[in-house]
Amino acid sequence: MTDKLEILLVDDEAAVQRALKRTLECLIPSTIDTASSGEEGLEACQNKTYDIVISDLSMPGMSGTQFLKQLSHSAPETIRIMLTAHSEAEHVLEAVNEANVWSYLKKPWDDTRLELVIGQAVKMRKALVERSMLRSALVKAESRRKRAVEGFIGESKALESVYSIIEKAAPSSASVFITGESGVGKEVAASAIHNLSKRKHDNFVALNCAAIPSELMESEIFGHVKGAFSGAVSNRDGAATQADNGTLFLDELGEMDMGLQAKILRFIQTGTFQRVGSGKLEKVDVRFIAATNRQPLEAIKDGHLREDLFYLAKCYSASFTTVARAR
Repeated sequence: MTDKLEILLVDDEAAVQRALKRTLECLIPSTIDTASSGEEGLEACQNKTYDIVISDLSMPGMSGTQFLKQLSHSAPETIRIMLTAHSEAEHVLEAVNEANVWSYLKKPWDDTRLELVIGQAVKMRKALVERSMLRSALVKAESRRKRAVEGFIGESKALESVYSIIEKAAPSSASVFITGESGVGKEVAASAIHNLSKRKHDNFVALNCAAIPSELMESEIFGHVKGAFSGAVSNRDGAATQADNGTLFLDELGEMDMGLQAKILRFIQTGTFQRVGSGKLEKVDVRFIAATNRQPLEAIKDGHLREDLFYLAKCYSASFTTVARAR
């Protein structure tokens, strides 16, 4: 990754392309290409590797979700951002689930929000590139002993401590709280714990709390009943139901609304929940793993994380900050 970012804008409206391009050029050093459709976007990505791709959701022909889904397979380390109209909020979940969208922007966008999202995307991209380089260096060092634990490769003291925690935590049903910078492998660790546990034959369900609109987050976790809100045309299972007898991983827990954190706390304590729009209490058997890129105690002090939720979720706790530097 060079100091100058390679960015691709995909939107069928030329005016949107021009406005977004001008704003981005003022924010960060970058080379910005444009495409007017998902098909053109895929062709551009075949000829060039982009750090960030921003795509409109609704376009003639190939939709933004279809385009970014294909891109997630061909260029998984490219940061994918969705551009949506306010009326399309319910479709963001589809993009998050199917295309592994990292974040989203609403049209018309707010420049402050745009600057924040792009700034975070730059950090994430740098972390992914650095991680890729470090892993390549490890693979090429033939003289070094390599130990693989469910997706991790390396033998540093920091990694050995993580392996130890994973191996101790996996057989139990205890909650786990993972901290560390973006891109260091928190979801890999959560998946490893699941795959080494007695729950490995059931679902591992992962949600990125930072990528899902706050107004849809409760439905995504607990599900909803038909008519619960505009666009709820049928009953829908949430992640809690999908993860029954398996593991539920909530990444970036500190980005979740505090009111919903209170419901998550009760869910962990009792195993019960209510779908949005329903008065019926449902019960599941779910192992809970959470993660944040914030320092937990600072997040609690700043009002981003409930103290009781943090301590309830940290029967096992692992920090990946030192691991990222040691790999």
